Amino acid sequence: MKAGLFALLLALAGSAAWAVEVIDATGRTVHLEQPAQRIVALAPHVVENAFSAGAGERLVGAVSYSNYPAAARDIPRVGSYQAWSLESIVAKNPDLVLMWGSGNSLEGLPALEQLGIAVYISEPKRLEDIPATLRAIGQLAGTGDVAERNALAFEEKLARLRENVATGPARRVFYEVWNQPLQTINGDQYLSDVITLCGGRNIFADSPHIAPRISVEAVLARDPEIIIASGMGDARPEWLDDWQAYPHLTAVRNKALFFIHPDLLQRPTTRLLDGAQTLCEQIASQR
Repeated sequence: MKAGLFALLLALAGSAAWAVEVIDATGRTVHLEQPAQRIVALAPHVVENAFSAGAGERLVGAVSYSNYPAAARDIPRVGSYQAWSLESIVAKNPDLVLMWGSGNSLEGLPALEQLGIAVYISEPKRLEDIPATLRAIGQLAGTGDVAERNALAFEEKLARLRENVATGPARRVFYEVWNQPLQTINGDQYLSDVITLCGGRNIFADSPHIAPRISVEAVLARDPEIIIASGMGDARPEWLDDWQAYPHLTAVRNKALFFIHPDLLQRPTTRLLDGAQTLCEQIASQR
């Protein structure tokens, strides 16, 4: 009995020694007694960040368009980032769900919590939030060594980018998320941080909405020197050239209508710096 009690006490001590608490983007405390073994991620970039944090093999559920790295394509789907299925998530028996604050519907959050499933919500708004997210996932999954290594690599590459950005007046940049409806980003979105990093100025940074719908007239009034779009696929969106109808626009006169692959710019992952490198080169070409 004494030996059995001693073993139990050792097990409990080991559990308490590992137990971790992480604060997510909403200020919630996420607590786990043991490293997460079964994880569901509800956005393609969250899936990618889980792999970068060393927790890719623990993913038992993902959403549509989760295509990087290649192993992500084989993870069972539980819906899309906009319409995920509570029943499908529960069927995976997860001990951790990774959510995207502004992209996922959080209406199902109370139901997940009532079922005793830990939920971590990420919402990268600045470039520094990306390595912070990797570290948080690494803590929750017990894969902190891998997460720390990739977080440091990201921070070192970001530092080099900052050192190499050309100085001079900031160039007026319009980032076109989509054409119908015409949509952009404000200063609270991480892409605005990338624009600033590269020596640009987001012309709609002052909008009160994170992804405002705007008019063509509003763009013309602010006269961007550079227009950048990513669209939804591998190819340059045809609608980017619709601005050619306004030859007086500075970006059109300067032939500064640029395309960057959406996976390298519209996903807040470690690959974002590859898109940032291209963006910095495009802005530098207009100096």
